[in-house]
This record gives sequence, structure tokens and C-alpha cells, in this order.
Amino acid sequence: MRSWRKGAGKIALLIVLSTLTATLGGCASGKAGQSDLSEITIGIPQDLDGLDPHRATAAGTKEVLFNIFEGLVKPDAAGDLQPAIAENYSIENGGQIYRFALRSGVRFHDNTEVTAEDVKYSLDRAAGLGGGEPIVAALSKIEGVEIKDAHTVEIKLNTQDTDFLPYLTVAIVPQHIEDLEKQPIGTGPYKFVSRSPQENVVLTRFDNYWGEKAYLRDVTLKIESNPDAIVMDLQGGSIDMFARLTTVQVDQLSRDQFTIYEGTMNLVQAMYLNNAEKPFDDVRVRQALCYAIDPQQIMDFVSDGAGTELGSSMFPAFTKYYLEELNHTYDQDLDKARELLTEAGYPDGFSFMLTVPSNYTQHVDTAQVLKEQLAKIGVDAQIQGIEWNSWLSDVYSGRKFQATVVGVDAANLTPSALLSRFVSDAGNNFCNYSNPAYDEAYAKAYEATNDADRTHYIKECERILSETAANVYIQDLPEFVALNKKYTGYTFYPLYVQDIAKLRPAAQ
Repeated sequence: MRSWRKGAGKIALLIVLSTLTATLGGCASGKAGQSDLSEITIGIPQDLDGLDPHRATAAGTKEVLFNIFEGLVKPDAAGDLQPAIAENYSIENGGQIYRFALRSGVRFHDNTEVTAEDVKYSLDRAAGLGGGEPIVAALSKIEGVEIKDAHTVEIKLNTQDTDFLPYLTVAIVPQHIEDLEKQPIGTGPYKFVSRSPQENVVLTRFDNYWGEKAYLRDVTLKIESNPDAIVMDLQGGSIDMFARLTTVQVDQLSRDQFTIYEGTMNLVQAMYLNNAEKPFDDVRVRQALCYAIDPQQIMDFVSDGAGTELGSSMFPAFTKYYLEELNHTYDQDLDKARELLTEAGYPDGFSFMLTVPSNYTQHVDTAQVLKEQLAKIGVDAQIQGIEWNSWLSDVYSGRKFQATVVGVDAANLTPSALLSRFVSDAGNNFCNYSNPAYDEAYAKAYEATNDADRTHYIKECERILSETAANVYIQDLPEFVALNKKYTGYTFYPLYVQDIAKLRPAAQ
């Protein structure tokens, strides 16, 4: 029987780019302290790109680190921000001052107590206040962090911003740890044990966690880089849960052995175009590609019609900002597409390389449909599958690509996580989009001191991305999760996380 829950919820947020899977297997047990036999294995489609929570790039990495690290606040399953390392907070001076009262008795995984100095160190480090560029660009608004007393920290921004709280989910780390890559010590319900590159990451329950303890003791995150092996490994029991399965994979699984949960991924899947590379530096070419595709055909092929069409860089969980009408900016029109190509100097079409991370079946399948659709206007998409680490280094960081298919998520609970990357000089603007009108609209959105103006300019940003065909926007993918019936408790979040602490043996 299918357990169903939509993954959209209240969002005030959303980190780069891409999707993760989790697999769990083991034997039944009880809550923390009740059994030492609680184990589980989680399958993920790629290795983590790092263990330093301030420097991690991939969404698949961040959703794992969610279990290890926490900020002053953290999101719950409804998308609401709840006090975490901070017990409570106040927002003062029109959103320029954020004051936090720290929770007593919170401990790091090395059992040292979290102090106000650790909080200041973490925020200073992430915001680049010790010199150099911010590690976390979104924290560049922080002007200073002041310790008011042993249990109170005050953050002052360089401007008023009443929507800054979601950024303070940034990880609080111990000041005495010099290398977080080697010692990823946080305050979350799970602590790091070991990592074998390209094989697995091992976690164990942190029994001194300040909040509700995790049910399962030992967690192995097994790297499943071969999509063709996932179903076999689920059926064979080497993994017990996998998130973001395709409908084809789901149909191969026995409902007697697995519970299938259905939600949404809360990301923007698109064919992202390198706007600095010919021929995609010409807006007419980009618009032609948009007119050539039919997102519904893609959804029909990739997930039996499930999914939500997108017309810009925003998905429906951001109900306040999502503009459904942009889905019709480029209703399929092959004649219009050919006309634009001719105007741009490509009457006979052209050929380009479409680079896709091979470990994500949904993106590979999407690329196959795009290839067929673009061929109808004389455009030849040559698909190149590459490993995830190569995608991160060559495409995302190196920007050495023409086009790619991935999903970009919102790493925190703000629309800026989706829109800031298109500002001309943004460090994560991997598609090299550059538009003065967009830069101006984005600046006005985040200089606005009232909600109505901010919402207006956020929507203006979405319209500009759509009208200038910054990319070929496709869909917010559906999410299917298979969980062995030995376990229960899988919970969707309206952002890209896997909350392992909520999983528990079905016998309970």
C-alpha cells in the first residue's frame, strides 16, 4: 500500500544543485538507550563533496550533513523554523538586529559544551568576518557578531532584513576544531564515525543530543553510483531505503517488502545553458530551445506524468512567489523555434554537448527526451554522461560545459537561494547568466524594507529569467521513496534534507 504525502509545505527559503537517495537496512530496536542492536544502511547516489558544512556544495551532501550539524534555528517538517542551539530569539530594529538566547547544556559530539564564543566563531567564519570572502555568500549581510553575555549573542546586519532568519540555519561548529574535513563535529542527533571515499559514510547516534534522540543507533550511508543496481540492492537487502526513485524502479519493487512514499523534490529541474558559450550567448537561440520542448512529454516519459511544470527558477512550495503563468511563456511552437534560429544565424540548426550526471536516472532520462524534441528543429544534442564528482568540478565549479540537466534546490528556506545564483557576479552563477535588469531587480528585492515590495521584485526576477530564457525550465520532479517495511517514519520536508533521526523500526 502506498503511503502518500506531498513534499510541498510552508516555505520561507531553499544550495547548488542536484538530488540524493537514502537506503536503510538493519534489525529492529527501540528508542535511544533501549537497545544496542539498532542499525540501518542508507543508499546515496554519490559520495559527499566534503564534510565541512560551511564549504559543502552539493545538495546531496547537505541533506546528509543535516543530521550532523545544526544552526541557531533549524527547519521542521512543515518548513517552519524552530529554535535549535538557540532557545529563543528576537528580531529588532526593523530586522537589522537578531538577538539569540542560547540553549543551556547543548553539547558538541566531542562532549564539549557549546559556548557563545563557538557561535560567534562559526558565524564569523561563515560570513568571512575574519578577513577574505564569505564562505557562505548569503551571510555577507552580517556586519558583526557580538557576545552580550555567556548565553546571549547579537547579530547585526548592514541593512534591515526581516527575512534573514533562514540563513541562520548555518552550522554552529566548535572553535577548537582546526579542520572540519577531518573532524566534522556538530551538535546534531548523529555524529560522524568514518568515511571510505566512493564506498560509504558511517554515522552513529549521539546519545547526549539536547533534543529528541534518534531511534536507530548505527547508520551506514552506502554510495550507489550505479542506478541499475539500486533495485537489486533493495530487493537483496543490502539497502533498505532509497529516496528519489524513478517510477520504473518503483514498479519493480514488491509492496509486500517495501512502503512507497510519494512527494515532490522541491527543486528546479532545467536544461541549464552556459550563457557565455556560443550559441547560447544569443537570447534567440535560448528562446528557440524553450519553444522546441514540451515539459509534459518529458514528465510522461520520466515519471508517468507526475511532476509539476516550471517556467522559471521557482517551484510551487514557495506559494507566495510561484508564478504558474510563466509555464506558458514558451508553449511548444516548432515554427517559432525555427524562425528564431534562422534570425540568430542557424537556419540549419546546430550541434551541442549536453553533459549529464550519469548517477541521476531522472536527469539522464530527461536528456534523452530533450534530444528527441530538439531534433525536430534541427538541433543535435549530443549526450555526455559523467560521474558526479566530475560534474561538480568541471560543470559547476569550472563552468566548462555548453548545457547540462540537473535540479537546483533551495538550500535554505528563502527564494534567494534559487534566485541569487543568477546575479551577474555571483560565485555560484555556474551558467554565466548576465543581465543588468535582473541584477537591478534582485538588488531591489533584497533592499526592500516591506514585504509587498520584496515580493514584487522577486516575481520580477522570475519574469526576467523566463522572458530571457536564461535556461530551459522543465519541472519540479516527483519524489518516490522506498522503505523496507521493517522500518517506518520517513518524513518529507519542503526542502532538500533526509531526517534520519525520524526513522524507526516498524515494530514500535
